[in-house]
Amino acid sequence: MKLRIATVIALSLAIVLPGTPARAAAAPNLSLANVKNHLSQLQSIATANGGNRAHGRPGYLASANYVRGQLDAAGFTTTLQSFTYNGATGYNVIADWPGGDPNDILMVGAHLDSVAAGPGINDNGSGSAAILETALEVSRQSLQPAKHLRFAWWGAEELGLRGSQFYVNNLPAADRARIKGYLNFDMVGSPNPGYFVYDGDNSDGTGSGPGPAGSAQLEKVIQDYFTSIGVPTRGTDFDGRSDYGPFIAVGIPAGGTFTGAEGIKSSAQATLWGGTAGQAFDVCYHRSCDTMSNINDTALDRNADAIAYAVWTVATAVPPVVVWQDTFETATGWTVNPSGTDTATTGQWERGDPEATTSSGAKQLGTTVSGSNDLVTGRLAGASAGDYDLDGGVTSIQSPPITLPSTGPLNLSLSWYLAHGSNASSADYFRVRVVGTTTTTVLNQTGAAANRNGAWATATASLNAFAGQTVRILIDAADASGASLVEAGVDDVKITR
Repeated sequence: MKLRIATVIALSLAIVLPGTPARAAAAPNLSLANVKNHLSQLQSIATANGGNRAHGRPGYLASANYVRGQLDAAGFTTTLQSFTYNGATGYNVIADWPGGDPNDILMVGAHLDSVAAGPGINDNGSGSAAILETALEVSRQSLQPAKHLRFAWWGAEELGLRGSQFYVNNLPAADRARIKGYLNFDMVGSPNPGYFVYDGDNSDGTGSGPGPAGSAQLEKVIQDYFTSIGVPTRGTDFDGRSDYGPFIAVGIPAGGTFTGAEGIKSSAQATLWGGTAGQAFDVCYHRSCDTMSNINDTALDRNADAIAYAVWTVATAVPPVVVWQDTFETATGWTVNPSGTDTATTGQWERGDPEATTSSGAKQLGTTVSGSNDLVTGRLAGASAGDYDLDGGVTSIQSPPITLPSTGPLNLSLSWYLAHGSNASSADYFRVRVVGTTTTTVLNQTGAAANRNGAWATATASLNAFAGQTVRILIDAADASGASLVEAGVDDVKITR
């Protein structure tokens, strides 16, 4: 994992993964001994080549050749992709498993290089070894995934994500569009570990915001595994420190795990996970002592199995069938103020191409999740941010009738945001309800007396209780606390089975 924190902007162009994978094959329990054998090989390579496996050094190419040799023998189609950085040749190892939908690719990646100071066994031999053993298990089981599986080991990550950036930048646009998800594993065996999962849905509300649509589903798959073994997880931000960065920058959903680097484990985290409070998650981060003795076997074993679970769950799932969807590029019959009770004087819901507004940060987003249009509370910007924002009370909009099949599972997903100034309150809100023979609130975000910038997030909800019914989706937003700045938006509403 590289040290410098870079700013990563997640584009709004999003490729959505299935909300609830169906009929996924049972994931294997990977052999910890096998994973550690790969680590031992990487340690031996470093020892024989000046103590490191850094970009441009002989230990890196030897590491790449070791990984590639294992994959070639297992039946993968491999490529050693070269690039140049700082006057030295670097390499990415790309491995494709035969079969699966070539227009629906799941990539799994880890950086293979170390820093020059040491052998890099946790950072990032651990992630490299874990995804290598996952790939080899794919071969042993002759897996036939629905998605096409592609594994990658990146070069020169420690110098600024150079290998993964080269790969993404040199993919034709059509090939990028075929990659529907990217899973990244960087430092998964830290000696004083935490159990962090990339915060795809921005539920933590910190840092860089959510990943591209589909990232929330990847996050949930990984969380589900740790829940199944009784290990609590916490979110970690898409802060630009690892190889997911180039992928989310072009709108590809991402996810993954992380056990911590130079950050200090808090008392609360030590209570949650064990280990030593007041000490770094990895005391040997970017140091010569990042050797085989710098690995926590329990963390490595759990994360390797989480990787296998994510790959099997996502790659073998049969994609759900779209029952109904609306991207708002054309009018489909949504009704504003369906009950005739709205009180908002400005900023009523409308479909259109939104204009961006700012006030202490982004408020109305001028960029949609897909296409040119979305549902927005007053699409115009005006001379100031408050000219067309939501004022005076409630505005509502209701979908046309949607007939649901009688069998499921049925799931609703949508992209949304609520933005407000520090003059807002908990009386302000954004709300989504499903109206059938009963009415259920599936999303309710209240305001607060604090600045909240607009950022697209993804919400999902089960509609199983409405199977066989004709329903409508009812969306409300309110500025109910006086003259406060409130904006909201909705895009890409979808119901799948």
